[in-house]
Amino acid sequence: MHKGEIVLQVYLAVTPGEFQEASKYGRAFAHVAYRVGPGSTLLRQNLLLQTRGGLLSVSDREAPLIEDPEALCAAVLRECGRRGYTGVVLDFEEAPRRDRVLFAQRLGQVLSAGRRALYVPESYSSAAQNAVVLICTAISGGSFTERLQEAAQSRGGAGRLALDVQRLRMDFRLPARSGEGTPLSGEALGHLMERESPAVFFSQDLCARYFTYCRNGETHFVLFDDAGTLNQKLKTGANMGFSAAFLMWPEVPDIAGKLNLR
Repeated sequence: MHKGEIVLQVYLAVTPGEFQEASKYGRAFAHVAYRVGPGSTLLRQNLLLQTRGGLLSVSDREAPLIEDPEALCAAVLRECGRRGYTGVVLDFEEAPRRDRVLFAQRLGQVLSAGRRALYVPESYSSAAQNAVVLICTAISGGSFTERLQEAAQSRGGAGRLALDVQRLRMDFRLPARSGEGTPLSGEALGHLMERESPAVFFSQDLCARYFTYCRNGETHFVLFDDAGTLNQKLKTGANMGFSAAFLMWPEVPDIAGKLNLR
């Protein structure tokens, strides 16, 4: 490490079944093993006994109403103490609802009091003032750097932000006026590149690679990330002062050895 270099804490988000393989590459983990259960309980998948440290990641997928946020907060704190977690990630996918917002607000307060961090989706940025907001890196228009700068300005500094590093693989039919494309799996992208043998370019604005091809008289624009572009996004966030970054393990096992995860 060079003198003055900014260190970005990079977390791999892993399920219990993915942890051992991912631990060959990363040192810090968000444990995707928790969800909100009936009666404002915290449900947990089976974790290895030696699982300690990192972050607790809790999902609201198919979760019932959080009727007692205090009880759920208490359950989260107990689990943090039991496992030595230094913070919590709210992996909330649904649009903010009143019960979720109240829980996020209260959890932010109790975690802050215990010097633990809370990470929330951007849609919850106004719900928990003490939380670190996750900013998605997968953009298909505008400027990646400007996106991060604007987020930092709106939040009062990059230190209260973290990168949600989503691996972009998208096929757009031109003209893509809606900005919506078709997601590609890694396998589908590989087959497409093998078939088309395209010339691949790098977009400085989007911090992603791209190529074009034609099919049935239509022009397609394909935008994708690889290890190089993801490392560039991590470096950009670090240089701006972002506090952390998150990558989902299922999106990166093929390039994990080339990523700056440590």
